[in-house]
Amino acid sequence: MLGKIIGGIAGKRIAKHVSGVDETGGAIAGVVAATVLRRFGLAGIAAAALGGYAAKKIAEKRRNGKPS
Repeated sequence: MLGKIIGGIAGKRIAKHVSGVDETGGAIAGVVAATVLRRFGLAGIAAAALGGYAAKKIAEKRRNGKPS
């Protein structure tokens, strides 16, 4: 329960910095993310973090006009 509350608060704050997402949507995404990450376990969390990092780097390369 505490993880869902913290996830909702974090999602709400992150939504302020992301265009196209309002605070309610961010809070819902934070609660869902907290639930999903708990189910993944430690290995799943590490895999999700590495995947997010790789996706960020690919998006940066595309934004700068460099081929991937």
